[in-house]
Amino acid sequence: MNRKNYSRGGNPSGREGGKNRKESFSRGNAPIRNQHGKSENDNSQGKPYGKKSGFKDESAKREGHIQQRKERKAQVEASKKKDEIRLNKYIANSGMCSRRDADIYIASGNVMVNGAVITELGYKVKINDEVRFDGRLIKPEKLAYVLLNKPKGFITTTNDDKGRRTVMELVANASKSRLLPVGRLDRATTGLLLFTNDGDLAKKLTHPTHGVRKLYHVELDKNLAYEDLKKIETGLTLEDGPVKVDEVSYIDDAPKREVGIMIHSGKNRIVRRIFEHLGYEVVKLDRVVFAGLTKKDLPRGHWRYLSQQEIINLKNMK
Repeated sequence: MNRKNYSRGGNPSGREGGKNRKESFSRGNAPIRNQHGKSENDNSQGKPYGKKSGFKDESAKREGHIQQRKERKAQVEASKKKDEIRLNKYIANSGMCSRRDADIYIASGNVMVNGAVITELGYKVKINDEVRFDGRLIKPEKLAYVLLNKPKGFITTTNDDKGRRTVMELVANASKSRLLPVGRLDRATTGLLLFTNDGDLAKKLTHPTHGVRKLYHVELDKNLAYEDLKKIETGLTLEDGPVKVDEVSYIDDAPKREVGIMIHSGKNRIVRRIFEHLGYEVVKLDRVVFAGLTKKDLPRGHWRYLSQQEIINLKNMK
């Protein structure tokens, strides 16, 4: 009988009818028993050698479930915060005033939320809360930005007791939101006038510290003397204090009575008063640039919405 070599189970021999020899454990080959009484060498269930129990798999599953619960909880919290808004911003978005002014009204007890007076700064409300400002129910509006090329004969106010025509008539169909003019133009002054319900931006564009520049085309009753042009350029002192212009020059290819003047002062009737101080009468006054916005493709008496880039530029002004 031929001898055959088997890796396990013993080798056949010529003894005892060729029966297989039993594997010997006499030289330290005894198997290590696990807690279930099975040998680590026992592969009776067909599992690969050395494969451990499914404990790690179960642990990984539990960790995965915990992580999913954390993520769902974070999403819920984020959703709740998204539905909340600071009270001063809510008021500003309603077109009532800027956020800074809203804080003053809140601290003074002029604001109620769901029937309770709120004086806490930083208080947050939900969109569906009932908010009253000086007893008046308000709602946040979609922000709108409208640029008007104002014609002559309209006063810059939201209403007039004397029945005169106001600029609000010209932008009545521009938005369902409550728009307010940013700054003002005299009844006889024409040109660019911005309207918005963005209280923060309106405050920024009218506050003197931001120095928003405005360019005017001025037509006088007579030619402007060069000496007077230099006086304006150097700076004048009016009845309410000194005034300094950013630039002043004659209009190219036009009579010397037509002047361009750039100024950032927000004082009332400042351009007219500059020339009146030197003995001139302003016949026509047209604002052609305001905070970088121009009258390009905007006929007199018409309005247009600001582009997204124009809005970004205004908000990024220093």
